[in-house]
Amino acid sequence: MTLLILAAMAAALLVALVYAALCAASPFGDCRKCGGFGFKVVTDRKGKAKRGKQCRRCRGVGKRVRVGRHLYNVGKRTWSAGTN
Repeated sequence: MTLLILAAMAAALLVALVYAALCAASPFGDCRKCGGFGFKVVTDRKGKAKRGKQCRRCRGVGKRVRVGRHLYNVGKRTWSAGTN
């Protein structure tokens, strides 16, 4: 039973380390709302795809800050404000 718990903890630690490396290497990911396009893809009356309105969540950039990178930025900002 304890071996199973240790294996689960090791797997969770490995996943966390891989995600931290991903956030360090690539702090921005695709916007979830527009899929990284920066706009909504709509179809006209003929069924042809065309560019729609600009995405409000990413403001047309198509990228977002990952959750792990956001937490790192908040922690760094708090640490910096507390040590001045």
